[in-house]
Amino acid sequence: MEEKKLKSGFTTGTCAACAAKAAAVMLLQREAVECVQVMTPGGTRAELLLHDAERTERSAMCAVRKDAGDDPDVTDQALIYASVEYIKDSGDPERCYRNNHIFLTGGPGVGIVTKPGLACPVGLHAINPVPRKMIFEEVEAVARSAGCEGRLLVRIWIPEGARLALSTFNPKLGIEGGISVLGTSGIVEPMSEAALRATIQLELHMKAVAGQREVILTPGNYGENFLKETLNLSLAQGVQCSNFVQDSVKMAADEGLDGLLFVGHVGKLIKVAGGVGNTHSKYGDRRMEIMWDCARVHCEELAISARKRLKDQVLASNTTEEAVIWLEKAGVLKPAMITAVERMKQYVEDWSGRAVCAEVVTFTNGYGILGMTCGAENMIEAFRIREEANEMQKE
Repeated sequence: MEEKKLKSGFTTGTCAACAAKAAAVMLLQREAVECVQVMTPGGTRAELLLHDAERTERSAMCAVRKDAGDDPDVTDQALIYASVEYIKDSGDPERCYRNNHIFLTGGPGVGIVTKPGLACPVGLHAINPVPRKMIFEEVEAVARSAGCEGRLLVRIWIPEGARLALSTFNPKLGIEGGISVLGTSGIVEPMSEAALRATIQLELHMKAVAGQREVILTPGNYGENFLKETLNLSLAQGVQCSNFVQDSVKMAADEGLDGLLFVGHVGKLIKVAGGVGNTHSKYGDRRMEIMWDCARVHCEELAISARKRLKDQVLASNTTEEAVIWLEKAGVLKPAMITAVERMKQYVEDWSGRAVCAEVVTFTNGYGILGMTCGAENMIEAFRIREEANEMQKE
């Protein structure tokens, strides 16, 4: 059976540009509009229906509904509003981007940038460069066609934006009060790996811009919970790297970070001990084979029959937690895990081009810490001290 092709959608940036163009047509050309077209930067024509269109003598507003296609985007079906209004010739409005006689700002539900390192200046609404360019170009084209040379204010707002932002990375990135108006190609490709990697890269970039030299890297929620409950650390100084371990390490090195604390459940991290850079199961499993390879060098004192039995037990295990039980019963768990974390450390540092000094901690939910590299405790303590200092500054 052929795999169903996933349907693409349009970005919030494309939606905002469509709404802004329609509002400009309504105001400047005094025309009723039911739908509007724009050409996306990726070369796809977007034609979107309008909602809630209103016009007065000095302003016009309307909305388009975001269609993310088959991508599980939290903004899917949200209404993206835009208004265009005449403004006085004296005094520039606050918190605005400007392109000649056109000003652009955000409204409720569009987040405000509070931390440096993003594509938008601190203090302005999070309307990214490509959507800004699209909006300015579309409104400018309408103004030129209508012979309008007066100053115009374009405002973008998203009524549900503040609520939707809680399900995004915006609070971590320092974008407060709403979502971002995003897009590069103008098209939403369903849940691409490139989008996930871009998010990781942005988080690492912001950590570097904020002055961090060391960063915590963990694959997911298990690692974040372990950091909090066992190591007494939050992820404020860290990033969830999902399955993209090798890519994230390279990104950290590219950002000039020189220390990395790699923390995660052994079920995920054991793959790294075998040189697996992307830990998603679609790239292969090999967990039990790598577990055994880390253990076998410590089994010389076992009888041949006991060694063979242990090998069979580990390789037949359904989970790494089960394999851990067999290794503990054989008395080789501790040295096997020391070998595992040292191999993880070596691969991580090699992937960084030897630019990053890595320390590793791996665990299971039942056993707690299974293994940690020699310098991990010192790095953990350094993170704790910085976190406490940051908390004191907030107070």
